[in-house]
Amino acid sequence: MRTVQHRRRLTPAARAVAPWLFLLALLATWSLVVGLAQPPAYFLPAPTTVARKLAQALVSPTFWPAFGVTFSEALGGCLLGAAVAIPLAVAIHRSVLLRAAITPFLGATQAIPAIAMAPLLAIWVGYGIRPIILLCALMVFFPILVAAVVGLRLVDRSVVDAARVDGAGTVALLAAIELPLALPNILAGLRNGFALSVTGAVVGEMVMGGDGLGQLLTLQRDSVDTAGMFATIIVLCAMASSLYGLIVVVERRSATMADLTGEPA
Repeated sequence: MRTVQHRRRLTPAARAVAPWLFLLALLATWSLVVGLAQPPAYFLPAPTTVARKLAQALVSPTFWPAFGVTFSEALGGCLLGAAVAIPLAVAIHRSVLLRAAITPFLGATQAIPAIAMAPLLAIWVGYGIRPIILLCALMVFFPILVAAVVGLRLVDRSVVDAARVDGAGTVALLAAIELPLALPNILAGLRNGFALSVTGAVVGEMVMGGDGLGQLLTLQRDSVDTAGMFATIIVLCAMASSLYGLIVVVERRSATMADLTGEPA
């Protein structure tokens, strides 16, 4: 007789504490490695050294403007990528011919390294914030597009057919049925897109220059400021995690609203 095993669900308190426990374990391991191996500070600084560097950076008058530049680049690139990817996903979903023509080339967008695209964008667009935003958009385009196409493809056809019988037109069908049902997949694509967009902003600044945290990383690398690099990377991780968490909150609220109203999330 087959038994069904249910996945154990964590309580909200345990879910909130788990990341902090993992972080404490990571810091303890880091401290232990530094204490036992005693590597040179330029190779692996102690967590306390990185914490001091981070504290100094957070009160520096030049840090927050650089943070704002990188955040703007990442957010702008992700929004631009989504603005192109989602309508294209709808077009691919609607048109068999377009799907057959475009799908074979979609993987090529992921095969080109971002660091290879950056010099080309600098030549085509010039230097400044615009080519970096474009680089971010290119990096997030494919994950968002694929997630949106998959979400639209998984929409229950019986629901779509019933809406058509009730007289729903193409636009109404898309707005009221297909996009809401595909929203969880689209938000999942945006989650990954935001994280990739931060990477794109840093790569763009390190290759093309700029006034953000990527440029700060370049300066710290050139001066062999390893502790400073660790501190900047921690801030970048926090930025990406915050953007990721924001989309998670939107996902949960949309799912909660759908449960309350009985409509698709």
